[in-house]
Amino acid sequence: MYAFAYTLTLRNTGPAAAQVIARHWVIQDGAGHVENVRGLAVVGQQPLIKPGGQFEYTSWTRIATPRGTMRGTLFCITENAHWFELPIPAFELSQSQALH
Repeated sequence: MYAFAYTLTLRNTGPAAAQVIARHWVIQDGAGHVENVRGLAVVGQQPLIKPGGQFEYTSWTRIATPRGTMRGTLFCITENAHWFELPIPAFELSQSQALH
């Protein structure tokens, strides 16, 4: 197994405060195996991000190969109860020596 840490910075560029409620990650290893991870919160928190504010967190995942990808969706709600999804584009999971 290979473990990878990642850091996300969430910035609120909208006019209303928004809270992260849940997440869905799609993690794919280099052999094509896909794992879906769903759950409440991010790193045990449901941060409320005010307009102009940000929330940064570091977490980790593991896969069976030295390279893979990860993408996801964060499920959020504004202070006036408007639900929305925040897509997280795919990013590479890779050991530096696996790039050469």
